[in-house]
Amino acid sequence: MEKPNTTRRNFLLTTVKAGLVAGIGLPVVSCSQTKKTEEKVMLKSFSQAPLGYAYNALEPVIDAMTMEIHYSRHHAAYVNNLNKAMEAENIETESLESLMGNISTYSTAVRNNGGGHYNHDLFWKIMSPGGSSMPTGALLDAINASFDSYDNFKEQFSNAALTRFGSGWGWLVENNGKLLIGSTPNQDNPLMDLSDFKGNPLLGIDVWEHAYYLKYQNRRGDYINAFFDIINWDQVSARLNAIS
Repeated sequence: MEKPNTTRRNFLLTTVKAGLVAGIGLPVVSCSQTKKTEEKVMLKSFSQAPLGYAYNALEPVIDAMTMEIHYSRHHAAYVNNLNKAMEAENIETESLESLMGNISTYSTAVRNNGGGHYNHDLFWKIMSPGGSSMPTGALLDAINASFDSYDNFKEQFSNAALTRFGSGWGWLVENNGKLLIGSTPNQDNPLMDLSDFKGNPLLGIDVWEHAYYLKYQNRRGDYINAFFDIINWDQVSARLNAIS
């Protein structure tokens, strides 16, 4: 049996140690709790985010019927078909971006519909009623540094979208601290590991005919020119700031 003074000393030491831990704010967690916090949440399916504005909100640049068909049918179909493909192929992923980064390991169905979902989800967000005038701040500085001027950027971006043969997308991306302009076919995007044009997407324009044909018919150039009136530059800036 321990002597009384020894027992008291052990009690005091234990109390002091506990007080120090509490005083410096160190959490006391079990091994099982630590392991649980390190586990990554894996996704088995995706959902379509709300549009965020009315179908007619982008008129006269994009008409209400085009917006309704584009969002509620085309984009919705990409999401539904992506989820079906993921279930059939037993795919789990950390995020849509992670899926894009490993797209070469999946089927054509996952590539086409996954790209369609990612691209459209970005597209709706970088547009807004009335747009937000001109890029400012760090984004404008980056545009000037990469393209010499906003006007040069606008010309190069428009040309990339206009000359994309067939269906596809025009892009402004960040790559290793520099802004680049390019395009991708079909529903590919610069995040895909198999894309010839790579980077972190900041701005994208859909040049599939379903995005503009009801209003502009074959006048893709008119659609591209009008697109600049509804760009949400605040959202584009936020995307750049999130990367920096």
